Amino acid sequence: MAIQLPAFRPEGGPSSRPRASIIRAAARTGRAPSSRPTAPPPREQATREQRSSLVDSAVYIDGDRVASPHTLAETYQALHAQPEGMAWIGMYRPNEREIASLAEEFGLHELAVEDAIIAHQRPKLERYDDTLFVVLRAARYVDATEEVEFGELHVFVGPDFVITLRHAEAPDLSAVRRRMESNPDLLELGPEAVLYAILDKVVDGYAPVVRGLENDIDEIETEVFSGNPGVSRRIYELSREVAEFQRATRPLAAVLQALGAGFDKYGIDEELRRYLRDVSDHLTEVIERIATFRQLLRDMLTVNATLVAQQQNEETQLQNEEIKKISAWAAILFAPTLIGTVYGMNFEYMPELGWVWGYPFALGLMAAVCGGLFVVFKKRDWI
Repeated sequence: MAIQLPAFRPEGGPSSRPRASIIRAAARTGRAPSSRPTAPPPREQATREQRSSLVDSAVYIDGDRVASPHTLAETYQALHAQPEGMAWIGMYRPNEREIASLAEEFGLHELAVEDAIIAHQRPKLERYDDTLFVVLRAARYVDATEEVEFGELHVFVGPDFVITLRHAEAPDLSAVRRRMESNPDLLELGPEAVLYAILDKVVDGYAPVVRGLENDIDEIETEVFSGNPGVSRRIYELSREVAEFQRATRPLAAVLQALGAGFDKYGIDEELRRYLRDVSDHLTEVIERIATFRQLLRDMLTVNATLVAQQQNEETQLQNEEIKKISAWAAILFAPTLIGTVYGMNFEYMPELGWVWGYPFALGLMAAVCGGLFVVFKKRDWI
């Protein structure tokens, strides 16, 4: 796990971080920062608080929460006042101004900041000096629509801070924070422990999605063999969701592998090593299940295409049989019609008009022709 242990500041020494709020105020006014910044008007300050994306922020010492700031500026001040502390900042859909403030305060790399602003990244782990930038893709199954929703989570992990930037509802990191705060011994292990807890939450969130997809596949299997004509569309849509789920989980295995490769190098606590290996095992199981789902859906699509083609062939054969029957009876009825039309002509000289057996002969001829055609079509199974 490529994370160094927290580098503590000297007790009572000046903080190495700039006063971000003062610097931002100077940037807006074009003047150098002063020692006594002017506070914004009450209305402007209220507007900023309403637009704040800060969900929760805290400073911890030895696993215990010692400060609960309500703004980023207060968080910076609280961390400066506690050099041996660790800050955990959680934000939901932050704007560029807030991300820029975090980057300025904690020295985040510009490339990582750019990825955090743009979002739409695949799971990855990148190291910039003593800071890790981790991108995670969370997922949740929505029972009402039977769809999978994906959310992106960016995590910055430094020697004495953890910053989480959520771009969707999932995952709910408040539960992670409560869990860690209820276990101070684990939280005391530092930012690495927080990163573990977040990874564990994301991977555990995959289990309900797997169950939901499994139920959908079972329903599709029933529909395929029941002859539902609309099942092909559902198979295709579910295949897209499974493929997206695979893109969210498979790269995460490389992230966990990279973290595991740094265990010895960075002296990660043995307890955290066991926890991360457990997370990796759960992720491997999820990845294998997803691969099985994709194969099942491909097989179902093939079987459904075969059944549809077979059904179309049967329908075509039935149509051909009907066409044969109609054609046969049309031919049979055409013969007497033809003879009748000849006799319906008003010619002056017609030998049959003076022949006593003329009409019986014509009727017999019609019957003989119709009977002969019936026998021929019957032998050919047209009738």
